Amino acid sequence: MALARVDLDGNPIKPMTICMIGAGGFIGSHLCEKLMAETPHKVLALDVYNDKIKHLLEPAGSHPWSDRIQFHRLNIKNDSRLEGLIKMADLTINLAAICTPADYNTRPLDTIYSNFIDALPVVKYCSENGKRLIHFSTCEVYGKTIGSFLPKDSPLRQDPEYYVLKEDASPCIFGSIEKQRWSYACAKQLIERLIYAEGAENGLDFTIVRPFNWIGPRMDFIPGIDGPSEGVPRVLACFSNNLLRHEPLKLVDGGQSQRTFIYIKDAIEAVLLMIENPARANGQIFNVGNPNNEVTVRQLAEMMIEVYSKVSGEPSLEAPTVDVSSQEFYGVGYDDSDKRIPDMTIINRQLGWNPKTSLWDLLESTLTYQHRTYAEAVKQAIAKPAAN
Repeated sequence: MALARVDLDGNPIKPMTICMIGAGGFIGSHLCEKLMAETPHKVLALDVYNDKIKHLLEPAGSHPWSDRIQFHRLNIKNDSRLEGLIKMADLTINLAAICTPADYNTRPLDTIYSNFIDALPVVKYCSENGKRLIHFSTCEVYGKTIGSFLPKDSPLRQDPEYYVLKEDASPCIFGSIEKQRWSYACAKQLIERLIYAEGAENGLDFTIVRPFNWIGPRMDFIPGIDGPSEGVPRVLACFSNNLLRHEPLKLVDGGQSQRTFIYIKDAIEAVLLMIENPARANGQIFNVGNPNNEVTVRQLAEMMIEVYSKVSGEPSLEAPTVDVSSQEFYGVGYDDSDKRIPDMTIINRQLGWNPKTSLWDLLESTLTYQHRTYAEAVKQAIAKPAAN
């Protein structure tokens, strides 16, 4: 454990108690690991499931941090313990959300309730009790870029002014109401506006995080193995599932959407800086992404096919990808954003943070984990129908 920890201004960092809502998820599990391994802070870990943090919780007494993390199994929708746990902490981090694109069309009501209505008590309890809040939003709040509305042959589409997304300047542009894919982005934007208003009117100390495609081990589920067989996870787990099953990777509308991807461990470094530097982070909205790791979804698929072949030792398929329409894949009401490149000026200025890991390296790390964790279970699942 580090001894005298200091913040970016050289001030000693006092141990704090953190109420982490959604601690059992992908981001929460990595953040809990970081806090336990490198800081003296305590974590009240709130979630419905704890599978991804079991290694931090059990067996009791076997880790030097055993007395610094407590798991509380609860659903923030209807649990009277929530306010008490927020009161016990110095800081609340809200990671709870429905954030899988396949759900935005098929479960728009759940998506809106999860990301707006269910978050309201968290914001209220923090504001009323004078507690600091770090709230996780999404890069989806930006919606479409200005550039996407220009003619396809317009040279302005290549001008960064029309597609680089800035926290304090870029407009938030969504599709029409019948495009229910934007239910998630609208709910997330509205809770951001409410948090900002609580800061302006009632003095809430807040930080808003806008993740740009954080990927790495433990992200999402593999259908039928550690999640529902009918589920459609996000792109990395979706492609991983295809690779593990020796199936072609499905490219929605040709995989032409552009994205940036950042390694979870780089992103968690940024979050730790926010936690330990409130003087620099309070009142800020931070993009957290890696502009250097920009690819189309098709290019991502091609890289994953190559990397997986390397880590697994298995040859790739003769026809490793197949194009599908967004309606076929996601259902009616899907709409996509075109290009998401985060401007990093504010986080670099306030916290001195920059991402480090290349896309190739983060894919190699992640797919090594996916193969080691899931390959045998998928093999057995595929073999079962034949045995019957």
